Amino acid sequence: MPSPAKLVLGMMSGTSADGIDIALVKISGAPPNLKIKLVGHTKQNFPAAVRKEILRVAEQNPLTPKEFSQLHARLGKIYADAALASCKKLKISPRKIDLIGNHGQTIFHQGIPSSFLGAPTASTLQIGDGSVIANFTGITTVSDFRPADIALGGQGAPLVPFADYVLYRDKKLGRISLNIGGIANITVIPANANPSDVFAFDTGPGNMLIDALVQHFSHGRQMFDRDGELGLKGSGDNPVGKKLLEDPYIHQRPPKSTGREYFGKQYVKRILTMGKRYRAKPNDLIRAATGFTIASIRIGIEMFVLPRVKIDELIVSGGGARNPVIYSILSDSYEDNGIKVRKSSDFGIPTDAKEALAFAILAYETFHQRPSNIPSGTGARGPAILGKISYAPPR
Repeated sequence: MPSPAKLVLGMMSGTSADGIDIALVKISGAPPNLKIKLVGHTKQNFPAAVRKEILRVAEQNPLTPKEFSQLHARLGKIYADAALASCKKLKISPRKIDLIGNHGQTIFHQGIPSSFLGAPTASTLQIGDGSVIANFTGITTVSDFRPADIALGGQGAPLVPFADYVLYRDKKLGRISLNIGGIANITVIPANANPSDVFAFDTGPGNMLIDALVQHFSHGRQMFDRDGELGLKGSGDNPVGKKLLEDPYIHQRPPKSTGREYFGKQYVKRILTMGKRYRAKPNDLIRAATGFTIASIRIGIEMFVLPRVKIDELIVSGGGARNPVIYSILSDSYEDNGIKVRKSSDFGIPTDAKEALAFAILAYETFHQRPSNIPSGTGARGPAILGKISYAPPR
């Protein structure tokens, strides 16, 4: 029997912790014939004190069990409030929503095992209690998506490739889906691909380093480099950019994933130290970070994708798609080589809604007890049904 259509709220808050993106999605069918329609999308910022604490914890600063428990519950209520606020804004009753898929807030991610208490251990932690969300909204909620993939030997990331596959697969065109959030990641979808043909990885920093430098130099008055203006004012001829390209992660073979644990506060301190050594001005460092994002994306594609797959289109989403410097340089470099560069909005998916929409799709699959990781992207031994289901209270 075909799966009846469901209305699903997908919720995503990324490594930048700049807020919660919410997508209302109508989904029906089953892979490979999922029917997906974006009904609407909204965004809600975190309270300033909450965002500050998220970033503090994500930088691996101490947290007591009491504080962790409180933050986990507090974020659950914030996500629940955001879901209800989005229903109001989109003019739909919460009772008509069948399901919520909430990624949660990542505060730790280590996809590659390291020794811990005598055994190699990999782990990931996204917080925001699904039970709190389900009981405050009255909507069954799927959360905590990544650990199932890690339990099968995968890195637990990236998980968006399943959505990329069902959204962008084409019989004739080979495509790359590039999302530039705090971290930049790509999904490679060869022409007429089967799921096993798809592969994906994090290329390196997206907006994370640029945003952090802008916030540092503006003393918090600016959160990001609007229209890339600050970076454009910097000199492209400074040694910091070249030094950044020596980073070993950029040249590491996939599968690979990364996050704030690597490209976080300590990494920004390294850039600032290099800036002092080479007498670089603030805008020079912002330009260097912007160039590092662009170069790491290009290196990832040119080293690990183009030798394997013919690519016809590069589809860009995420906050970085709104940075005209990043987008125009990528467009110029790839269109000269016969690869058309497009935005996800060309496919009816606003650049800011893409990842939230993806977690709506993953929640829908989990609810139907179907796997939605891409083992060739995460390195898992096989398919995994992702997430944990928190059921709504009886109506």
